[in-house]
This record gives sequence, structure tokens and C-alpha cells, in this order.
Amino acid sequence: MSTHRTYTEAELRPLRMLARLYPTVRAAGTEIINLRAILNLPKGCEHFISDVHGEHEAFLHILNSCSGVVRERMDQLFATTVSRRELDQLATLIYYPEEKLAQLKPQIADLNEWYRITLHRLIALARQETERYTRSKVRKALPADCAYILEELLYTHGDEADKRDYFENIISTIIEIGQAPEFICAVCVLIKWAVVDHLHLVGDIFDRGPRADIIMDSLLNYHSVDIQWGNHDVLWMGAASGSRTLVATVLSNSIHYNNLEVVETGYGISLRPLSVFANEVYRNCDVSRFAVKLTGDDADSYTEKDKLLSARMHKAITVILFKLEGQKILRHPEYGMNDRLLLDKIDYEHKCITINGKTWPLEDTDFPTVDPANPYALTDEENAVIDQLTDSFLHSEKLQRHVRFLYSKGSLYKIYNGNLLFHGCIPLDESGAFLSFNLDGKERSGKDFLDYADTAARQAYYYTPGSLARTLGMDFLWFLWAGRNSPIFGRDRMTTFERRLIADEKAWTEPKNPYYTLYEDPDVCDRILREFGLEGPHCHIINGHVPVKAKKGESPIKGGGKLIVIDGGFCRAYQPTSGIAGYTLIYTSQSFRIAAHQPFAGREKAIRENFDISSSMDRFERLEFRHKIQDTDTGRELQARIDDLLALLDAYRAGAIVESH
Repeated sequence: MSTHRTYTEAELRPLRMLARLYPTVRAAGTEIINLRAILNLPKGCEHFISDVHGEHEAFLHILNSCSGVVRERMDQLFATTVSRRELDQLATLIYYPEEKLAQLKPQIADLNEWYRITLHRLIALARQETERYTRSKVRKALPADCAYILEELLYTHGDEADKRDYFENIISTIIEIGQAPEFICAVCVLIKWAVVDHLHLVGDIFDRGPRADIIMDSLLNYHSVDIQWGNHDVLWMGAASGSRTLVATVLSNSIHYNNLEVVETGYGISLRPLSVFANEVYRNCDVSRFAVKLTGDDADSYTEKDKLLSARMHKAITVILFKLEGQKILRHPEYGMNDRLLLDKIDYEHKCITINGKTWPLEDTDFPTVDPANPYALTDEENAVIDQLTDSFLHSEKLQRHVRFLYSKGSLYKIYNGNLLFHGCIPLDESGAFLSFNLDGKERSGKDFLDYADTAARQAYYYTPGSLARTLGMDFLWFLWAGRNSPIFGRDRMTTFERRLIADEKAWTEPKNPYYTLYEDPDVCDRILREFGLEGPHCHIINGHVPVKAKKGESPIKGGGKLIVIDGGFCRAYQPTSGIAGYTLIYTSQSFRIAAHQPFAGREKAIRENFDISSSMDRFERLEFRHKIQDTDTGRELQARIDDLLALLDAYRAGAIVESH
């Protein structure tokens, strides 16, 4: 017989709070049984994607297919019963249910029979994929208007003799009353939900590709996701926070890469103030160094007048950018970037500039708004233009919604189930020691530096507009974008000035932080992991940012398997360098696998021809035993909840807390 124990008020206080949720011994006991059952379910599949850079069609296809896992599960289930042609069609249907149904309907002779067969197959696959979840979790994932029927189909087996007629009657009725398309779409959504338990997006959603806003819309509706900010994400976060410098950067980049669709169509931001200003002020200027990059069909769709206007706009906003960046560097000597003050170094008489002791000829010194005596001051007209553009970013409802989501679901790094996720690097010196940054009068490095940077990034968005704290936060977002050895930039300098104005490509070099050499050393990777409290055989660093040169034989797996780089080149501009179109990572209850993807031929071809992305899968690490939820971060949280409930049961039995009936 247990001895009676007494409780302090401090011990009883949290137990009384818990008793409000579980007011009886039976209620607490039932929850303990439920939570312990969940702990023994298999760990869900984690899907890691990085550096999608606005390539919305390729991203959505990878997301829908879970990097080929959906098709893999289909092949396992239907390998001996369904032809490859039918499996190709079924896979496309799962990826794009509404579009594929619209394409197929006119082609099928007996549509009702096709509906029957398709519903049977989809439900069988959905049943297989939802087995690893509790009924309660599956029920919450079902659309409300057909949840009851779908639940009956999932948990009633048509091959059971006494339930066969019941199951078939449900299917027949769905078809008879014309609701087969709706149910097919609902089951397809359920399958994709069930295949991936959680999505990690390891940075760089924005820039280069056409429609980052479409990617953000899909993430807003995704069931479980976290985001590690990339340098291009931080750029847009700063622009949406009201940083004039980062607004200028967004527009300079977008014009340069002819990627204004996301700005104008996606976010409804008008560039008229810039176009009017550029046409007036730069009308008689040389803008040849600011010609916009046009590729493929783009080159033929623009008139010479269009190209000239784009070049003028590009030059106008880039000059504004150089001035605003200079102001930031002057305001923050602690950034250690005075050598990047370049406008005041221009020798207009000899058309050259001296940078770090070396003199380079300049291709363009025709800057009508630059006062050599005060080169970083904006003219009144420039101030008016950048203020109008910044106001448009601040008042784009869609952009603000997306950036709030980036802040709520995002961070500079994340520790999740034994893995350390970040976009760029942990800044190191040549010896492999953590690089130190003097910020707010304190030396910061490693995890402490990233924690400081994460807080400063939030300060830019959440502090009162116009306050000093918000201004300092926006300045720090610029440092994260382009600062020397920033953890998400990871280079010594950003050479936009040199690329625009100096012909010699030797001036364009942007030396990488030593991290990108030292991460081949397993000891360095282990030291980084320990800095973040991680140690063990299945702990990894997962990051993107620098494309893996697969065509030159470079492997995405570094540091003896401790580090995985999953930027393989989603962005079409990077594919000639990488040789592929992206790496993604799959972490299941049994293994880690990395998928290498070939370029995507486009959504239209995928739907019309059942075309899938060609991918190769490498299972580079097997787990000794099948991991369950009890082996995950969620499992540890659930176990802590169980321990609290067991303590509540003891308090009930001791009479320290009285049941409420």
C-alpha cells in the first residue's frame, strides 16, 4: 500500500489547471491510453525542399508527388494488378485531380465504370497511407462536407463478405448522384496529406523564377510546414517591412532578370513611378550595362523601346540602391563593410575605380543623380520615387499576408527530430572556429549569433513603424541579405556594383565563407551539431543555398554523411551550373533518402501526357530499427504530457485534487 503524500501549492497549481481538461480519473486515464497508443505509431514522413526560387510549377509537382514517394507507394500496392499506363494516369490524377478529370472526361466511353474503378483504387491507396495515423487525426484531415462517407469507405473493407454490399452501395450512390468527381478530388487530397506528415522548406522561396506568390499560397494551405529563411526570403521580408534599401534591391533584381510578373501581377505593385522617373532622368544616358536579361521567347516579345525603358528603370533603381546601401554601411561601422563604400571611390575623369588597392576601368560613369561631393545622398526625386514604391510594398495585402506567414512559420534555423536545418552556413574562420560578430557591444558566434539574428529579423517587422528599433531591425535584415559572412549569404562581399560597371569578371568574385570547404570534415560537422545540442549517429545538418555541381561529380552528401545540401538547381538559371533540377530529402521511419530531379517539362505537359519528373533516389542511411513517434520530438512532448497526467491521477487518488463529475 502506497504511503500518503502531501503536495505543495506550487505542485498543485499546474495539476489543477490540467484537471480542468481532465476532470475525472477516467478522463485522465483514457487520455493516457490514447497518448501511449500514439507513441507506438510509426514516425511520419518528413519532406525537405530548398531553393525553389519562384519556380512554382516544378515546386508544386515535387510537392504533389512527394519527390516520387506517391508513385513509389502506388507501385508497391498495384504492381501486379494495374498496368504502367494506368498507373501513370492515376498518378497524374492524384497530383492534379481537377485538371486531369477535366481532360479525361471527354475521352472515356463508360465514365461511370471508370469512376467506380478509380474510386476503388484511390480508396485502397488512401487506406494504405492512413494506416499509420489515428482515426482522430485522419478525421480532422477530411473535408467536412464528405467526412462521414470517406471515413466509412476508409474503414470498411470491400473484400469482407458481410460488408461488400455496403461498401459497393456507397460507391454506386456517389456515382449515381453525380458526386464522383468531388469524392475523387477529396481522396486525392487525402492521399497527398497522408504520404507526407511534415514539410521543411529550407529557404529561398523568392526571386529568379516567375511566381513565388503561387508557392506561398500553396504553403499557406499546407497541413504542416516550417520554413528556414533564405537570403532571398529575408530580402522580401525586409521590403515588406518597409526597408527602402531592400525594396530597391527587390526591384533591381527583378528588373535585371526580367522577373516582374511576381511584383506586378502577383503582388499588385505598380512600377509607374519608377518608369516615369527613369524615362525623364535617364533619357539621354548610357544604359547599355543595365540591359535586362532576356531568354528564349522573352527576347522576341519585347520591342526595342521596351528594352530601353527596362534598362533605364534598371539603372535608375540600381543607383538608388547603391546610395541606400552606402547609407547603411556608414550607419553601422560594426558591420565591418567600409570597403564596400564605392560611389565615393569613382574617378570620373579617368573613368575608373580603385577597390582594395586594385584599379579597374569602369564601363559607365554616367550618373546624373550622383553628386561626387555627397555621393550617397538621394535627390528629392529619388526620395519621392523610392518612398512611393516602398508604400506600395507596405500596402500590398497579399505580400503582407505572405510575409506574416514567413515570420510565423519561419526562423533562421530549426532543430527537428535530431536534424539541424538552416539555409546558408554557420560562419566559421579558416581554422574552423565559430566566427565572432560584435553586435550591441557583445561578441556573438555560433548558436548565440543565430539566435540574436533571428530576434533582430523579427524586430524589423513587429516593432512600431518609424521607431528606432524597427529601423535597426530593417538594417540588420539588409546585413543578413548582403553582409560580410552573413549566415544566409555566406560570402565575403556581394559584387553587384562590379557586375554592373566593370567588364572584367575577375572583379566579380565573391569568396565563400570557409564553412563551404570545412563542411567536408566530419569533425567540423559534429562540432556544429554539438553547438546546437545535437549528438548521435542519425543527427545531420541540412542546408541549401549553394547549388551542387552534380554534372561535375559533386555529391550533395558532405562530412561523411553528417551534412546534406539539398540545393541542386530548382532555378532554371542555375541548372547549367548544377546539371540537374534540384535535390530533395525524404526522412521516413526507416531511412534517409535523397532524390535528384531532372528539369520539369511543365504542368501542362504533365497533365496532358501523364509526364512525371524523372528522379533518382539514393537511400544513403538506413535506421537500425523502425522509428516510432516515441522516438521523435513530438513523442517526447507526448511523454511529458503522459507524465503530467500520471501525476494528476496520483493527486486524484491521494485526495489532493477532487474529481468533478
